[in-house]
Amino acid sequence: MYKPIGSWVAIPTPFNESGTIDWKGFEILIDHQAAHGTSTLLVMGSAGEVTLLSEDERKEIVRRVSKYAKGKIPVFFGATFPTTEETIKFSQYAESEGADGLVYTAPPYLLPPQTALAEHLLACTKSVSIPVAIYNNPSRVGVFIEPDTIGRLADECPNFVADKEAMGSVQHLVEVKRRVGDRVHILCCDFPKYSILLPTLAIGGHGAANIGGNIIPEEMAIIARPWDSIDKVEESRRLYFKYYPLLEALYWFSNPIVIKAALNILGLPAGKLRRPYPELRGEKLEELKRLMGEMGIIEKYGQR
Repeated sequence: MYKPIGSWVAIPTPFNESGTIDWKGFEILIDHQAAHGTSTLLVMGSAGEVTLLSEDERKEIVRRVSKYAKGKIPVFFGATFPTTEETIKFSQYAESEGADGLVYTAPPYLLPPQTALAEHLLACTKSVSIPVAIYNNPSRVGVFIEPDTIGRLADECPNFVADKEAMGSVQHLVEVKRRVGDRVHILCCDFPKYSILLPTLAIGGHGAANIGGNIIPEEMAIIARPWDSIDKVEESRRLYFKYYPLLEALYWFSNPIVIKAALNILGLPAGKLRRPYPELRGEKLEELKRLMGEMGIIEKYGQR
């Protein structure tokens, strides 16, 4: 069963000027990532403005993207809905349409107790046979998925393949690793405030589920490789520190505000944001352009 490894990039949902989904744009972003070393894509994560998409739009994204990306690059889809029943229904739809995998978070805003959250995640994971990952992101959804819950999923669900961590705690990473061993691949976010990318690789993690790869896909693919040689350790460390200022910039505001601005600077399809997200304008936009220019990103990845 496929397990994400290396650079797992969360791409945005591209929109046309009219605000509709840019299907050709999706194809361009998929091809761009596949050509530059990204191992897996996450579609309709937080960077995909998932909570601003209708259910019909989400279904159409699964149907079209699964078909287009098949054989090019594996795609996992965000599948969380407010209720367990809705999540299961959507998950089974995604499986029927050929999705490579699914990603679950804790349902946002609800703040269920840990026992109820565990039962929710178990029920959803067991409802399908394709690979499933969880995204532990309490700053976004308000609930922390505890190591024992992650361990229980690993014990009971053979299709639970990956744990994406967005936690500012190396101790938590260690506890998860102790609990799941190599049965589940551990990947982390690239949020500089947490700076857990290098520690994740150091404890035997398997990569980074990141947004930086939208802008520097080849570099992030190198940074996020599992460490099985000292050469990889040194190269990962060197590139991480080199591009750390870019990661800081990409997290100036909530995803995907800066990501879309950076993609638009490169001439890649991102389009506008859906309200209430604001467009990046003024001094911050100019600062982003300067940074990307000084780092050689525009020269390397800009579409001519």
